[in-house]
Amino acid sequence: MSKVARALISVSDKTGITEFSRRLRDLSIELISTGGTANALREAGLQVRDVSELTGFPEILSGRVKTLHPKVHGGILAVRSDSNHQKQVDDNGIQYVDMVVVNLYPFAETIARSDVTAAEAIENIDIGGPSMIRSAAKNFNDVAVVVDPADYAAVARELAENGNALSLETRLKLARKAFEATSNYDTTISGFLAGSVEIKDRKPVVHKETGLPARFSYIAPKTMSLRYGENPHQRAALYVRDPRERGVATAEKIQGKELSYNNFIDLDAAWNLVGDMRGCACAIIKHTNPCGAATGSDVVEAFEKARATDPVSAYGGIIGFNRTVTEAAARAIAETFFEAIAAPDYDPEALAIFTSKKNLRVMRMGDHTDRSPFDLRMISGGLLVQERDNVLLDEALMRVVSARTPSETEMRALHFAWVISKHVKSNAIVYAREDQLVGVGAGQMSRVDSVKIGAMKANLPLNGTVVASDAFFPFRDGVDEAAAVGVTAVIQPGGSMRDPEVIAAANEHNLAMVFTEIRHFKH
Repeated sequence: MSKVARALISVSDKTGITEFSRRLRDLSIELISTGGTANALREAGLQVRDVSELTGFPEILSGRVKTLHPKVHGGILAVRSDSNHQKQVDDNGIQYVDMVVVNLYPFAETIARSDVTAAEAIENIDIGGPSMIRSAAKNFNDVAVVVDPADYAAVARELAENGNALSLETRLKLARKAFEATSNYDTTISGFLAGSVEIKDRKPVVHKETGLPARFSYIAPKTMSLRYGENPHQRAALYVRDPRERGVATAEKIQGKELSYNNFIDLDAAWNLVGDMRGCACAIIKHTNPCGAATGSDVVEAFEKARATDPVSAYGGIIGFNRTVTEAAARAIAETFFEAIAAPDYDPEALAIFTSKKNLRVMRMGDHTDRSPFDLRMISGGLLVQERDNVLLDEALMRVVSARTPSETEMRALHFAWVISKHVKSNAIVYAREDQLVGVGAGQMSRVDSVKIGAMKANLPLNGTVVASDAFFPFRDGVDEAAAVGVTAVIQPGGSMRDPEVIAAANEHNLAMVFTEIRHFKH
């Protein structure tokens, strides 16, 4: 194992660097540093050698050039087992650098500011840092590279336990992470220059990017191998771009079996649906579609009403809550077999009850903030990218088109049904009351079939319910079928060439009808 005698440290994010450097010092590892990092270490009482002393050349161009020097990169890139490299190192007075501890200028944080200028952004493009990282990562056989403060403790511990040496396996692992860091960094820069910088009056300026990015890149390390994909013959894995993003992929699994590909898909569907619902809500998902959804005075009532929508389909489903799961709710849940639960949090008493359900996957989600702004889908030969559908209703666009205006109760039910319809595969038809899903027709090739199936699947009385349709009714037959089972009001986007016929059908049946001017296709 290659021993570490000298470390070059230059970090923008100084989290944990003083303690890490102190542990290196305690192992008699020489510390070399630059600029602000050197000052911070000296203020902490550590002896640090300036990189300019190593190179014999001062930092120039306002710090733009300080480590771009043969005595830095020669010391990093030299192959220790190559006699020719050894001779050149000796002939040129180069000292080996055995560890590079570097993280980069905060380019992403800089361009996230609404008032950032092109000059500020460009000045935060790190050059020396990526160069050192790449040199060290290339030569991982002899040199360790550390780019993530989260690795400081493990690296220091291994050095202490192995006589200042790191295993080749560790150095390879660190090198992989290093190249991921520089790749992500360059991708962020190229995307910003492609989409947010233009030349005006012979100067680069930042303009407000409209539409989707001019260059779309998604780089994510594999965080989990899954047993298989949708089917046993398909391999699958989970990749996470940023562990700080909130969502199913980064949630804490408190207990239960290994999560499957389909579990992740359905958990995401459940979590997204309850995130859109008002009040204390529960949703039960089967094959990405809700087979139960409700609001209640507490999580127990919300769950029991959601389960009552379709108890048969609920069996083996995925549950989502937008409130903390209580002991009483856990007791109710434990009465039926479910695959997994997603909720912001759980009372300790609830978790104690779930321990008897050893296969039940219990996911602690946190809140609904920081959801990705994009939906991605691979197709043959390319990648489709769209903005996430974060719109529910625009009250300014809603209008009553029927002769009869919905009652307050009907209007609350229409709002509830509309939220559910957004999360049902198109063609989507939802029967509901103001606080409970009653029936769902999902994914049919004709909308009238969805109307019929939603009524057929209903376990609860349909009389007095309302209907939501994710897109317009192309013919009046869907409204006629809904009226025949006792529906009193309809919410739909409108926009069909036959809208007058559809509205006439509503009036004939004394139905209230609301147009949203918003469509929620979900393919």
